[in-house]
Amino acid sequence: MNSSHSLAATLNDILQVVNPTEGDWAKRFQIINDLQSVVQTVDILRGATVEPFGSFVSNLFTRWGDLDISIELPNGSYIPTAGKKLKQTLLLDVLKALKSLSGFHGIKYISHARVPILKCNSNNGNISCDISINNLSGQMKSKLLFWINGIDDRFRDMVLIVKEWAKAHGINDPKTGTFNSYSLSLLIIFHFQTCEPAILPPLSEIYPGNMAGDLFGVRAIAEKNIEDICSVNINRIKSNRSRVINRSSLADLFISFLAKFCDINTKALTQGISPYNGQWEDIDTNMIWQPKTYALFIEDPFEQPANCARAVGQRNLHKITQAFQTSYQKLSTNQTHPLTVLVRPEVLSIVTRSQHAGPGMNQLRLHPQGRTNQAGILRGPTGPHLQTYNGNQYQNRNGGSHSQTHRGAHGPTQAQQRYPSQNSSNKRVNQRPLQGSQSTSESQSQDEVVSNNDTPKRNPNNGYSSQNPQGQRWRVRSERNE
Repeated sequence: MNSSHSLAATLNDILQVVNPTEGDWAKRFQIINDLQSVVQTVDILRGATVEPFGSFVSNLFTRWGDLDISIELPNGSYIPTAGKKLKQTLLLDVLKALKSLSGFHGIKYISHARVPILKCNSNNGNISCDISINNLSGQMKSKLLFWINGIDDRFRDMVLIVKEWAKAHGINDPKTGTFNSYSLSLLIIFHFQTCEPAILPPLSEIYPGNMAGDLFGVRAIAEKNIEDICSVNINRIKSNRSRVINRSSLADLFISFLAKFCDINTKALTQGISPYNGQWEDIDTNMIWQPKTYALFIEDPFEQPANCARAVGQRNLHKITQAFQTSYQKLSTNQTHPLTVLVRPEVLSIVTRSQHAGPGMNQLRLHPQGRTNQAGILRGPTGPHLQTYNGNQYQNRNGGSHSQTHRGAHGPTQAQQRYPSQNSSNKRVNQRPLQGSQSTSESQSQDEVVSNNDTPKRNPNNGYSSQNPQGQRWRVRSERNE
């Protein structure tokens, strides 16, 4: 067996383990309902709604991933603003309610963050939850990543693999000065933009503006304007028959990902990463990035010029560089079994058992992945039976359950729950807010509420779970300064 085939098989084994099962989805839906019940016990929050975002909404979470929650304050049909002091006060009220009720433990209030958050763990699966107030920006970023999933299936697989690899090397924890999960997703987007031929375009070709700054006024209108722009542009990208197809395997893409960032510490001295423009950019000539105050700059493409890697320090940038270099050397020269490079010991144990168990381990109930179609990228992930959230419980808008399956190891983004489904394949899904649910126009990167307790906590015996490049124009832009 050659090294490339061994790596490909190993990546597939890892995906089978880290992909969420139906039970993992169900637990998170139940937690959202539980938190909604808790919020309703707080008098000042009567009428507020609990809405998920982050990797759960973008369908980029592993089965041990955390759950990001935004408590949306009622403000009629408009996007409200809430100052930091008010958010701190409201989260303290939620903290008291959580402590007075059963169902959650490990409750911790983090007031010093740029956006205050409340951390807790659910007794149902010990799932870590990060709670914030009025985080419409985080919700929209999550949806944009979900829509990007629809351009090329390899993006989601790469995110799950890279997350596990980064945790195995101790570089996926902003609390200790390394990457948050949002930054890792943006690095993969950047890699897909700059490979040859490109798989993804500069994100300015999907949304040519500062998305976070466009969230004001009537919420339904603001969200739908963003949706419509992204839908038109993604449909144009997917229907472009002249685009050059990148047929690289997942294994090849992962190896080239490691190779691309082996000198990230050196490049970071003078350049920053811009997924918005799809290229490295000189910091000295980028007026909105000046002055250079960070060890590494990864621009948030939906909230420029925010730096998603602001937690990364110089010492840890060296650690990150070493992880890329040693992993690339070991995998490209077949020095060791890929599993020893790619996963944590606890995940290695699960993967090893699943390999010995044979095909039967793959017959566990994995949640079906939704489909997208050429006519409408925002069509519900479960076809005409899109999941919706009514403020009290998750349910199927059309009633009943769905049986559609697609790439079984991939779960659906049921968390696109606030979208009414359109049965016609040539219609986009129109976003509608929950009744009485609003959010703030204050922008916040997803990394502010990313928990890094993505560690298997359950009995491992409980189970485990495209091409879309553009043509020469992307390659010219993305290869510049590389």
